[in-house]
Amino acid sequence: MRRKSLGSSQSSLESFLSPERESARRSRSPFDLMQAQFALAQLHAYDGRMDRALVEYQHAYETARSGVAAAILRMEEALGVAHLHMAGTDNDTHRAPGDLCLFPLRPGRSYAKTGDAKRAIEHFQRFLKQKPDDLEVRWLLNLAYMAMGRYPDAVPPAYLIAPASFSSPEDVGRFRDVAPHAGLAVVATAGGLIVDDFAGTGRFDVVTSNFDSCGPMHYFRNNGDGTFTERTSQAGLDGQLGGLNMMQTDYNNDGCKDILLLRGGWEIAQRKSLLRNNCDGTFTDVTAASGLARPATSAQTAAWADINNDGWLDLFVGNEESASQLFLNKGGTTFDDISRAAGVDRVAFSKGVSAADYDNDGFVDFYVSNFKGANFLYRNNHDNTFTDMARVAGVPGPGHGFATWFFDYDNDGWSDLFATSYFTSVDESVRTYLGLAHNAASLKLYRNLGDGGFRDVTNEVGLDKVFMPMGANFGDMDNDGFLDIYLGTGNPSYASVLPNVLLRNKEGKSFVDVTASSGTGELHKGHGVAFADLDNDGDEEIVAEIGGATPGDSHPLRLFENPGHGHDWLSLRLVGVKTNRAAIGARIKLTVHNDGRGTRSIHRIVGSGGSFGASPLEQHIGLGKSARIVELEIWWPVSNTRQRVTGVGTNQAVEITELAKSYTAIERRPMTLGRNREAR
Repeated sequence: MRRKSLGSSQSSLESFLSPERESARRSRSPFDLMQAQFALAQLHAYDGRMDRALVEYQHAYETARSGVAAAILRMEEALGVAHLHMAGTDNDTHRAPGDLCLFPLRPGRSYAKTGDAKRAIEHFQRFLKQKPDDLEVRWLLNLAYMAMGRYPDAVPPAYLIAPASFSSPEDVGRFRDVAPHAGLAVVATAGGLIVDDFAGTGRFDVVTSNFDSCGPMHYFRNNGDGTFTERTSQAGLDGQLGGLNMMQTDYNNDGCKDILLLRGGWEIAQRKSLLRNNCDGTFTDVTAASGLARPATSAQTAAWADINNDGWLDLFVGNEESASQLFLNKGGTTFDDISRAAGVDRVAFSKGVSAADYDNDGFVDFYVSNFKGANFLYRNNHDNTFTDMARVAGVPGPGHGFATWFFDYDNDGWSDLFATSYFTSVDESVRTYLGLAHNAASLKLYRNLGDGGFRDVTNEVGLDKVFMPMGANFGDMDNDGFLDIYLGTGNPSYASVLPNVLLRNKEGKSFVDVTASSGTGELHKGHGVAFADLDNDGDEEIVAEIGGATPGDSHPLRLFENPGHGHDWLSLRLVGVKTNRAAIGARIKLTVHNDGRGTRSIHRIVGSGGSFGASPLEQHIGLGKSARIVELEIWWPVSNTRQRVTGVGTNQAVEITELAKSYTAIERRPMTLGRNREAR
């Protein structure tokens, strides 16, 4: 239906603009003609036919100059954006980007073919002569000069955005994209991402989804030698098309990780898919049998959590322009929709859901991030009902919400709340880099006070920023024991060319932008994000699913290899017995002694991280320098027991089963990502 719609619209416009219809067009105004030319250009650009799009943009521009003076500036920017996008296409940045899409472009690097970048500059400069204060076009002008290798020297001083505006105050080492060498060769539109062990090999696989209604999932099996092999068809997943986000679970407690795929985000209602892992390398779609197929909804976000501590994972789905859904797991086979009885069936445009026991009363709660209006904080009443405490607790959100999560950013044992704003404006993001006042809500960080309330600490920790984040997640990129943030940015417009952002947590006191020094500032649209140690060397890589909402804005996935920071670590795989098998919701407390620093506590909750992208359920915990583990404590929610383990060494992965008296070391061999493929 989508393909027919696009083809029909294109044919209709081409017919209207054909020479044979010239006499019929004389009765139409220049504005109507310009609109038709512009619309046809947009359709070509949608599919990535930028050469044909530029022809129609030029026609629309000429029509505007001859009879629609009010639209000339609009056409100047449109042509500049189209030429800049064409420059990327000509230089293969949408298929083999290397570091040409990493912001800021390194000295000595530029596009080999610069003709379209030069033409983009000409249009942007004509625009800025009329509107010199337009920050979006000013930003794009600077990017075009970067593409030509002439930034910053050739940028007119009045329009220059100085390198100091986005330089990193700290050097965290350069992350290197090794996705193509590792065999993670997928080029797709926007989509979700999961990194976890789906094959039971003890190694982390990579799964992606695709916003394109006709676009397939991709399942990459970890070979254990630094490379991955696509096994989508063998896994029975090549019939699963579309889907903007997904997350893993073990809904039936069989020890094998299943997948929930969500569809319809930003669009029309579509069925979700629950894909049961058959524990033999294949998956079966059990959506209809489980009771999750109907009604179809527009959904991009969900969270798995055991709301009644019966040992089975339940499902909260945040929907767009329809009521949220809460499904009670009935023994690992079917689900009952208890949304209305539970008091969570509120209609909103929900973009993020996160689960945690924020008040430490032993029952999991939910936070729902809404694109329109205030967010919801659903406190668990211990009887399968919930009460919204967002206003009382002081966590209303930014008003244009998107990704969100609970995490203990300051390691005090209480789950704090992070909620992103999504104000679709390049101008507002540029204001962040220039240090100008915002006209839009910033990111929000709420510190848990331990009394049922939160305090907005956004300003004091340095997060009063507007970045337009979509995909987002957290992890400990430098193994210091404090959780860092990676944000995928952008909106569907081809003018939305902004870097993804890496924010380093400085001992729970502040966050510092280290994007430039880390080399993780991918300029194309950022969606699913995961942190995971894919090479078994003890630090977490950043995996980012990149790509826009249109086929013409598709992009390769990025796998940013961690350069290492010389700190100790521990990886914990927890296995529930009375608690759900995946141990989702279990809480971890590590008491650690660091030479020269003393003893401190590090806290984690088992889960996949943020609400757009899923990290492994196995918890990777940085310990800092010269660390010794004094005690490891795990709180299991269903058995309500605190399991204390001593004598655990650092720099290893271990498995701990609920109520067991000992732990098991997991043998893993460090490897070099992409080594074998590079050798070939």
